[in-house]
Amino acid sequence: MNILVVKANNRPASEAVSSKMYETFMENLDGLNVTTYDVFAEDMPYFGQDLFNAFAKMQKGEELTDIEQRIVAAKQKAMDALKAADVVVFAFPLWNLTIPAKLQTFIDYVYASGFTFKYDENGQMVSLMTDKKAVILSARGGVYSTPETAPMEMAATYIKNVVGGIFGMEIVEEVIIEGHNAAPDQAPNIIAEGLAKVAEAAKRLSAVTV
Repeated sequence: MNILVVKANNRPASEAVSSKMYETFMENLDGLNVTTYDVFAEDMPYFGQDLFNAFAKMQKGEELTDIEQRIVAAKQKAMDALKAADVVVFAFPLWNLTIPAKLQTFIDYVYASGFTFKYDENGQMVSLMTDKKAVILSARGGVYSTPETAPMEMAATYIKNVVGGIFGMEIVEEVIIEGHNAAPDQAPNIIAEGLAKVAEAAKRLSAVTV
């Protein structure tokens, strides 16, 4: 089984709960081929006109600029990593109600018609990654699981909508740690209970063979 872990927090685990979730998950995996794709460590120019310029030049056989070469290479690397994985693990925080920009760039790279989805002859979307599984590991200091606050949460919700709804991956595990900043007196217990669930998720994954 090939596991791709998309790590999307460059803060140390001593300061960031989602970084600690990543470390805990990795420590409890056993017997699997694991690759980490650290979106903060990778050279990932932001998705935009540079990429579209590169596509146009490539069709004409024209030479690419440095930034165009970098973004084409980065996009291909992300797509290759995703394609090779049987299970994709996303470890990320909620920042300002959404995901870190670097994780958004990874999603932008792989969110491509003909790769992760397509349209059929009737114009209906068809998911192309139904053979893959996904694991969601996310932390948020506030509480966003109540009826009042859930509509504001655009991190875990977004990732699930994209990888599950569009790409078609089966989401087999989801661990959310929340409220540790809102209730600092309860934070140690909240985090410990969440990390125990992360460890259990990793062990269950290790017990599965493809």
